[in-house]
Parts: sequence; structure tokens; C-alpha cells
Amino acid sequence: MPPAKAVAKAFPARETIEGAGVRLHRAFGYDQLPLFDPFLMLDDFRAERPSDYLAGFPWHPHRGIETVTYMLEGRVEHGDSLGHSGSVEAGGVQWMTAGSGIIHQEMPKPVDGRMGGFQLWVNLPRSHKMIDPRYQEVPGDEIPVVSPQRGVRIRIISGTVDEVSGPVQDIVGYPEFLDVTLGPDVPFSHEVKAEHTAAAYVIGGSGNFDLRQERELSNLTTVLFAQEGRWVHIIAGSRGVRFLYFSGKPLRDPVAWRGPIVMNTEEELRQAFDEYRKGTFLRKR
Repeated sequence: MPPAKAVAKAFPARETIEGAGVRLHRAFGYDQLPLFDPFLMLDDFRAERPSDYLAGFPWHPHRGIETVTYMLEGRVEHGDSLGHSGSVEAGGVQWMTAGSGIIHQEMPKPVDGRMGGFQLWVNLPRSHKMIDPRYQEVPGDEIPVVSPQRGVRIRIISGTVDEVSGPVQDIVGYPEFLDVTLGPDVPFSHEVKAEHTAAAYVIGGSGNFDLRQERELSNLTTVLFAQEGRWVHIIAGSRGVRFLYFSGKPLRDPVAWRGPIVMNTEEELRQAFDEYRKGTFLRKR
């Protein structure tokens, strides 16, 4: 077995309130900068009670980042300043590159009484902060599923597994984003690209993410793998495990972050919010 990456940190997601009053769990965020570079934040908005999420995320700006919305159940209805509108349905993903600026809203809705999903924020390098905004929106039936071994099921959103590539393409830094399900006691290995940050977020069951320790991690737990080593090795617990896996090349850029805007300097932040107040935030194309 190739040398495995150790777990550098593992910690529970914390409850927080965002948007117009959405109760969610933050897997990691501002307080963990720059540990997950190039990733900035991961929010888990799975919820049982509609009152926890129906207020949604009304109109707000973004600049300098990408937001990745991945739905397990229900849907998120969205609209934006570019004239796009629609919904991200169960199993689908929306990879939005905010670039120079976009104003949008996202409103979670239940389907058959169920709703749940995640939003990952990915930082943009200094050279790409002000690129034109764009979307890649992929329905669930267009996300490939591979089973490289018995008891392993992987949905590939971005990246490549067993020569099968995910539908989200041409992303700066070529990050990987996988939804991995392992059956009871099933082992799993995955090679991490050189120098990439690798992390996982457990969303069901439990598993051992560091074979040096006899410790199983379960739902709502964030895992950051150490830089040393080229492989992650995971063994599912007796009930199996499901987790989101993501990796990407660190930017090592300075980060100036306030609310929905992430730039490199405080002056760039002040300019962005000043433009938003003046109504000049959106660049003409």
C-alpha cells in the first residue's frame, strides 16, 4: 500500500445562521484560513424543518470567488443579474464563477417534504479575480458514477477517477470534487495530485480516515489531510460511510474577505463594496 496521508485536523461542523435566517452547519470557513486553500468555506444546509431554510439567501453580490452548490434532496431556485434563472435539482450541481461580479439569490425549496445540500466556496487566483462571470450547471443524471471496486460508488462532479472525468470542466486549478459512498468495512484509496490540499466532509455513516489511529469519524465531521504523502486511505465503518472529497492546488495569495466578496487587499474590498453601494458593481460586457 502506498504511503498514506495522515489526518492533520478533524473537527465537527458548527451551527450558524446565514442569509435571511437559514440555519445550517459550517464545515469550515473564515476561522480556518488558510488551511483549506484554495477552498474558503463549506456550508451544509441539510435540514428537516422548512422553517430552518425557507427564508433562503435573498439578493446579494459576489466577486472574486466560485460558489459550488450541490443538492442531495429538494432544490434551490436561483436568479441573477445576468438574466439567468432556474433551479438546481436533487443530484445536480451549479458551479458559478462570480469573477468580476454578479448579484444573485438562492432560495432552497423542499420536494416531497425533503431538502438538503451543500455550498463550497473556491477562491480565485489574483490573475482571475476579475474575469467574466459564468455558470456550469449540470443535472444529476449527467454526473457520471463509477464503481472502481466492489462496495465503492463515486459521483464525479469535477476531476477524474478511473479515466472518467466529471462534467465540470475548465476550472482554474483543476480541483476535484467527488461524492463517495463506501459499503460496510470497505477500504478506499485515492491518489492526490502533487501539492494539492485534500479534504473530506462526512455526510453519513462513519469511517477511519487515518489508518494510524483507531478512530472513526461520522456525520458533520470535517477532515483535512496532511500535505505529506500522495494517497488518502479510508476504511468504512460497520454501517458504511459517505463523504464529499475535494482537493485543489493552493493559491498562496493574500486574502481580504468580507461577507460575499473575497479579494486580495483591503483596498480592493473597499472598492467592491463602494461600487455595490453606488450601483456600479456589475461590469459592462
